[in-house]
Amino acid sequence: MMKRPMDAPTHKKSKLIDGWEVVIGMEVHAQVTSKAKLFSGASTAFGGEPNSHVSLVDAAAPGMLPVINAECVRQAVRTGIGLKARINLKSVFDRKNYFYPDLPQGYQISQYKSPIVGEGEVLVDMPDGETVRVGIERLHLEQDAGKSLHDQNAAMSLVDLNRSGVGLMEIVTKPDLRSADEAKAFLGKLRTILRYLGTCDGDMEKGNLRADVNVSVRKPGASLGTRCEIKNLNSIRFIGQAIEHEARRQIEIIEDGGAIEQKTRLFDPDKGETRSMRSKEEAHDYRYFPDPDLLPLELSPSLVADLQAHLPELPDEKKARFMRYYALSGYDAGVLVAERATAAFFEALINGGEGKRDPKLAANWVINELTGRLNKEGKDITASPVSDAQLGAVLDLIAEGTISGKIAKDVFEIVWNEGGDPRAIVEARGLEQVSDLAALEKLVDGIITANPDKVGDVRGNPKALGWFVGQVMKASGGKANPQAVNDLLKKRIGV
Repeated sequence: MMKRPMDAPTHKKSKLIDGWEVVIGMEVHAQVTSKAKLFSGASTAFGGEPNSHVSLVDAAAPGMLPVINAECVRQAVRTGIGLKARINLKSVFDRKNYFYPDLPQGYQISQYKSPIVGEGEVLVDMPDGETVRVGIERLHLEQDAGKSLHDQNAAMSLVDLNRSGVGLMEIVTKPDLRSADEAKAFLGKLRTILRYLGTCDGDMEKGNLRADVNVSVRKPGASLGTRCEIKNLNSIRFIGQAIEHEARRQIEIIEDGGAIEQKTRLFDPDKGETRSMRSKEEAHDYRYFPDPDLLPLELSPSLVADLQAHLPELPDEKKARFMRYYALSGYDAGVLVAERATAAFFEALINGGEGKRDPKLAANWVINELTGRLNKEGKDITASPVSDAQLGAVLDLIAEGTISGKIAKDVFEIVWNEGGDPRAIVEARGLEQVSDLAALEKLVDGIITANPDKVGDVRGNPKALGWFVGQVMKASGGKANPQAVNDLLKKRIGV
């Protein structure tokens, strides 16, 4: 893959703040989906009693040697392929030396000069229609540290080693992001890819996906400025807030004649600001050297080929297929494929009837009615009270002309709250659409007779017919067939 210079422009549209360009790079830590830790057989299950998922290796007991978890390696390779990245057939584990109370060994087993995955890229579609190409510098495997607890005891800090040794994929981007919105969209897209691959569940509340964000500012065309790193952000919203604050903090310092010091900072979500944590370490501060307990990791080309052959359809490919095969807009396709379960629900919906259902109508209902209601109630689509078969029955009733769009929303509400078969609900409650011309003529004639002044408005401006349609629909309780009403009104008024 051709390497792009670090300063190469990747954006068509200006995203300056007071004349300054913000340059952002990210280091994303994704917990590997695996039942066992990276170098031991201890469980990775979340929520156990403190120090209940700790092996002798995780606790750094004397003489205990690490043994690589082959599934973690396969997961890293799958992720690399999903990021369109180069898979390195030979990689090396190193010791990254630093002291911290929840790091029992006094070093972290990581990868430095020879990572398992090299350069790749992620394409991010922004709401304004721009596609941002974010370069991936590398992906390497490393073990997680434990967790220090400072609020459990008034006199001391406690340490929980359940997380110690859990496998992490650190995904490092190039400094290609230029705004908080781009950074948020990138992390959202990356999380979607990881979930499709099944290599990380992306649960940020549990800390299974978190990011360090490097922020610097410069005048357009200038060389890269001094960066500050904001550590351990576990919310996409917080990432956006942290970047906005940090960029404006740096701009204010420079414009006041000061200089930016390379620091590691933390974000305080309550105050909405970053604060200094420590001076930023460089690689030499960690005294990296190859771990003597682990041989270099060598992969066979056949293993990589086999993993690639069995990858699922990824978001970009699925979006392109939805646009091509179902004639959906880029926006609708993008929303549907953002979560794998939503895309599966949509395809089950349109293919579940006796004949193929209208994809555009199905997409509209999934995106607006179903997803909107799920978001309002804080539910995932896998917990939807309305199944694809039930929603499909609602769409069939609309297509048959049995119910109107308005009544369909009422039926959806009933199914959401009470369950049941939509067709049976419509029949039992007398919700069928009125298409009987004699009944509709009576309604139409009554509305026209009561509003002679509006008739003249329609003859002068046919678009005003919509008012009459609305009145007839209201008078019928939403049951009138809108097309039949339109035809009758045009005939009676003469437009």
